[in-house]
Amino acid sequence: MSTPDPQGPLFGAADIRELAAALNVRPTKQRGQNFVIDANTVRRIVRTAEVTENDTVVEVGPGLGSLTLALLDVARHVTAVEIDDVLAAALPATVAARVPAKKDAFDLVNMDAMQVRELPGPAPTALVANLPYNVAVPVLLHMLDTFPTIERTLVMVQAEVADRLAARPGNKVYGVPSVKANWYADVKRAGSIGRNVFWPAPNVDSGLVALVRRDEPVATTASKEEVFAVVDAAFAQRRKTLRAALAGWAGSAQAAEEALVAAGVSPQARGEALTVEEFARIAEAKQQ
Repeated sequence: MSTPDPQGPLFGAADIRELAAALNVRPTKQRGQNFVIDANTVRRIVRTAEVTENDTVVEVGPGLGSLTLALLDVARHVTAVEIDDVLAAALPATVAARVPAKKDAFDLVNMDAMQVRELPGPAPTALVANLPYNVAVPVLLHMLDTFPTIERTLVMVQAEVADRLAARPGNKVYGVPSVKANWYADVKRAGSIGRNVFWPAPNVDSGLVALVRRDEPVATTASKEEVFAVVDAAFAQRRKTLRAALAGWAGSAQAAEEALVAAGVSPQARGEALTVEEFARIAEAKQQ
């Protein structure tokens, strides 16, 4: 009698290296490719993301499919977005071989995630991804902006990026990613990931960030673009007071001060002290 495979359809380190060799694939730094080789880690990611059988999940950067298989084990449908032509071409066969019962619940989009404007299949309810470190923040913000049906997100990113995304006002790493992510969602750190679960092992630690969609900041007639312009200006010169940092945006230091006072924000404050709602009030005040 054979012993059941505790790993099931999921990949282990040997499987990943074997598939990579068969495809003649070497992870590239250019695309930030670090493949997860530990089945327990992908199970943990799916569990932490609270994926259920009712979810349609979009995954960015599936690579060889480690996380894809774990998501398909639970979710109703998974759509993977992969920029690498070789990896994208191999993924459907991997799904069909490892989880044949779910092959019709899988879609693949072979393109740059930053260019994606629509997805096949049902509208996504969740985003779960091991994001390449060099494009993590823009990809995350683009997906949240483009697909408002995404209710929950769990991304694995460089630990430093995770800290920035989840930072609160007053924290020294609070900045543009923190504010912009908070426009779309409540954001929190959801765990740490060691280096030894990747191949090749990165030179940095990784972190999990959980985002739960929330309503856009209320009490503002300013658009997202107008609010983000204030955010960008405030942090472009983050050591300066907002009166000085927003002078270019407002047209003059005096105009910046007037907008700040109207918004109930001290002209002597700095961007790192403000919530996304306060940035929205500043953008609105300039319109009046």
